[in-house]
Amino acid sequence: MTETELPSSLIPTLPGSSYTDPQIFALEQEMIFERMWFCAARSSDLDTPGKFQTVQVGRESVLVARSRDGGVNAFLNICRHRGARLCTEESGEVKRAFQCPYHAWTYGLDGKLVAAPNLTSMPDVDRTTYGLLRVHVREWLGYVWVCLAQEPPSFEDDVVAAATERLGDAEAIKRYQVEGLAVGRRIRYDVKANWKLIVENFMECYHCATIHPELTEVLPEFADGYAAQYYVGHGAEFGGEIQGFTVDGGEGVDRIPTVSEDQDRRYYAITVKPQVFINLVPDHVIVLRMYPLAADHTVVDCDWLFLPGVVDSGQDVSRSVELFHRVNTQDFDACERCQPAMDSRGYRDGGVLVPSEHHIAAFHEWVNDRLRG
Repeated sequence: MTETELPSSLIPTLPGSSYTDPQIFALEQEMIFERMWFCAARSSDLDTPGKFQTVQVGRESVLVARSRDGGVNAFLNICRHRGARLCTEESGEVKRAFQCPYHAWTYGLDGKLVAAPNLTSMPDVDRTTYGLLRVHVREWLGYVWVCLAQEPPSFEDDVVAAATERLGDAEAIKRYQVEGLAVGRRIRYDVKANWKLIVENFMECYHCATIHPELTEVLPEFADGYAAQYYVGHGAEFGGEIQGFTVDGGEGVDRIPTVSEDQDRRYYAITVKPQVFINLVPDHVIVLRMYPLAADHTVVDCDWLFLPGVVDSGQDVSRSVELFHRVNTQDFDACERCQPAMDSRGYRDGGVLVPSEHHIAAFHEWVNDRLRG
């Protein structure tokens, strides 16, 4: 059926090739992930000078490191001499500098070229000019965000505004003290599905009653199939007998003290395009970061963040973690169930969105607009 032949209740999705074509994925890497702000790392993982992480952003490996002045720097992870990968580890720590294992060109934590064999005999080589290539960097909510664009878009308009757009109040997210929370648990998921399928899944709750029995027990309004969390300023309310955002609905851990009364006993979800989901409940925050690696392969890191006292005291957070871990597993299984069908002749023209999913069409339009530049 063409769009004009569809019943008024249904609107079309993207075509199947949008989720499988390597050329489309390459264009998404260039036009989306390499031009927008990308959430790369948790700041607390880079807590001392010399701590570093390497992150795949689009087609580039990015080196993120804490500097001696306490700030964070980000560079393309390549030696300026012959292009060797500078750091091959996912994370680590250096004392004073990064040294290329090929020809020993050495760079300070600020990216400046500080040493190389026979460098003193090459006085015309400027150590700043031939330093590591910088990437724009910001810290927000306790995370390091990077942007590969030569002229990055406004961080406030593209990233911070997502929280305001969702919560209806620029101060609302600050009440969760996300930057001061501690990582109580981190789980990495290796998802054999396109990143857009994961975003679409997160944006709708038409599937909630089918595959999320634990979640709909805690948030009963999700069972009706409408994504109530996407009404501006609305948080899904806990069920009447529910004590906390836990797998059995029992009491959670210490509540974040600055969360307001109208935020209490509610769940809020924020999508920060292109690759971050933020979930807010009164006693913890859940942050998911997607790393799209191929048209059919996405790695997702999920952090459960609690008050430092909760983590330091060894309080049992397993019931809080288990609820959203099950939600993640159920969602990613669903995405992996869809991925093989994206190549089917029966899905060549795509599928359809029912009324409770119509807002996904705005995401599809956003993707197409980005790819058109």
